[in-house]
Amino acid sequence: MRMKSAVNFAAVVAAMSLTLAACSGAPAPAAPSGGASSPSASAQTVIDRFGSVTETVGPNGEKPTKASALSLSDEQKQKLASGKYRAAILWHELSAWTKAIQAGIESELDELGIDVVTTGDAKFDAATQANQIQSAIALKPDVILGQAVDPTTGAAAYQPAVDAGVKLIYADQAPDGYVYGKQYQAILTDDLFQIGQRAGTAMCQALGNKGQIAVVYYDAEFHVTNFRDAAFLSTIAKTCPEVEVVAKQGFTDSNKAEEIGNALLTKYPNLAGVYVSWAVPAQGILAALKNAGNTATKIVTVDLDDTAAADMAAGGNVTAIVADEAYQYGRAMGVAAALAILGEPGPSFGISDSVTVTKDSLEQGYQAWNEKVPDSVQAALKR
Repeated sequence: MRMKSAVNFAAVVAAMSLTLAACSGAPAPAAPSGGASSPSASAQTVIDRFGSVTETVGPNGEKPTKASALSLSDEQKQKLASGKYRAAILWHELSAWTKAIQAGIESELDELGIDVVTTGDAKFDAATQANQIQSAIALKPDVILGQAVDPTTGAAAYQPAVDAGVKLIYADQAPDGYVYGKQYQAILTDDLFQIGQRAGTAMCQALGNKGQIAVVYYDAEFHVTNFRDAAFLSTIAKTCPEVEVVAKQGFTDSNKAEEIGNALLTKYPNLAGVYVSWAVPAQGILAALKNAGNTATKIVTVDLDDTAAADMAAGGNVTAIVADEAYQYGRAMGVAAALAILGEPGPSFGISDSVTVTKDSLEQGYQAWNEKVPDSVQAALKR
């Protein structure tokens, strides 16, 4: 899941964090205070529990398979084309990332003759998603693709679809308690280690392999963000040990990121860099740096974002963005959906590749999302 800001983000994530912590036996994260008062660099965090990671694994220890290896035979394509099959695409929220994935899904399903009967944006609200799932079921889809608002509420929300025999294809993570091949037919996500490794390498390069950095991370039990953040830390420790992590600041509400940035800069005014779990809270850290007149501290983050990309294009604080190949990710979800319809197995944990986006490779980054570089970013490049 790409955890991004939405109207109900704080309430949903706070509830999710408490519930997930209770289920896992780990302590629930404290409510965000907006200050740099959560775990220090030496404290155990949801990132540190992984230890030193060297390759991607799933939340239940699944070994990943490459999404690019998914394919359909000509015979399977003929069966799909004549079957008048139907699909629904339901998202936890509609963002730049989910739009890019949906474009890939729709392109693949259209080529296979599978009709998309409805799409949904739950706006990060669990109740809204539950209602959208019920509405989708009434349209009799053979398969639903998308992502649960959170793994805890998703189990109940999707149960009517399971009961109706609808196949389920998830981005990033299945609901808690769901079993591959029983309640759901496939999970597609990113190569999480690769993303963290790319981010760590980019930070090392930006700092000349030395300096003090802060890590601003998602402080809740969520495998996708936790694991790639752990991979970032592992890469820093292995690749550039003279880069010192002086602060690990957790958050549960990305809207508090600017306050977190202000507090970090007060305590560590000479930070060489900040790694942020994804681009929305990175915008808050960027705002804090701008307000402080700080042009030196480098930001590395995950997920293509026009605001961050424009700052990078203009030679600002953002030095690198690691982005997944979202469009191909979506096409892989479409193939997995087709396999599920045909009763064939899909990937229990399929992973897609990512790219490191810098000022010099912005076009490549947007191509990975099947998009053109937006005018705002183009304008920033010309400054």
